[in-house]
Amino acid sequence: MSTNASDPLAALGDLPGVADAVDSVRKAVDRVYGHRVMRRRSNEVTSEAALRGARASAALSGADWALEEVRRRTDFGGEAEARTVGAALRLTAEAGQLLSIWRQSPLRVLARLHLVAEGGVAPDETVGRPRLAGERVEEPLIEAPLPDAEEVAGRLDGLSGLVIAGSSASALVMAAVVHGELLALRPFSSANGLVARTAERIVLVGSGLDPKSICPAEVGHAELGRTAYLEAFDGYLSGTPAGMGAWITHCGRAVELGVRESTAVCEALQRGAA
Repeated sequence: MSTNASDPLAALGDLPGVADAVDSVRKAVDRVYGHRVMRRRSNEVTSEAALRGARASAALSGADWALEEVRRRTDFGGEAEARTVGAALRLTAEAGQLLSIWRQSPLRVLARLHLVAEGGVAPDETVGRPRLAGERVEEPLIEAPLPDAEEVAGRLDGLSGLVIAGSSASALVMAAVVHGELLALRPFSSANGLVARTAERIVLVGSGLDPKSICPAEVGHAELGRTAYLEAFDGYLSGTPAGMGAWITHCGRAVELGVRESTAVCEALQRGAA
């Protein structure tokens, strides 16, 4: 795999299956944006996509609640699952406020996301900053080896540099790398999966691929299932061309399934059923 020192993500677009995934995602996104409902009721589609994306992200973090339960509930304190769903909802709401900051200071955005996810639950000294040596990480879904704090700091700086520098790589490639790297590092004491999926959303929206945030990749990740999610993530961890390509194409499929979900919302709104 050839590399470009000034744009190391560019080569990822040449991996097997990635170009087709990028093209397929672009066409799917264009189709839903062209739906007649989007001309007058896009805000409703955006709100529904946010709710469904949050529900799906929480499901991947162990709180698999029915959509209507998430819609109905107002209290997200108390038991662990309720806190997870509440964190996912807060993160989805916050993501749109951070788009302008992301390209200038991604580490600041990640710190803010962790603070929002925790909502004051975690010990104050661990919230909103990368973990220090010896600090525990609570992330039930991801069982991969945990990089040490020094490696986390270095790789976060590297990721930040990639985001700030920009890339000719597609939004899908950048979003998949940000998502995968944050899952691999698990830089915070908790809520790393929720934060990683929110960062993926920020990249997809901020890049201009999905400016109205109506294509919730989280829905697709949940629909594809935890097993497929972890298998694709193992490919990212491997760092091989085949593994990286498999992770990026998996993320592309997740976006397409998110598009399908919002297309169904558009159809329901058109029928007057939602």
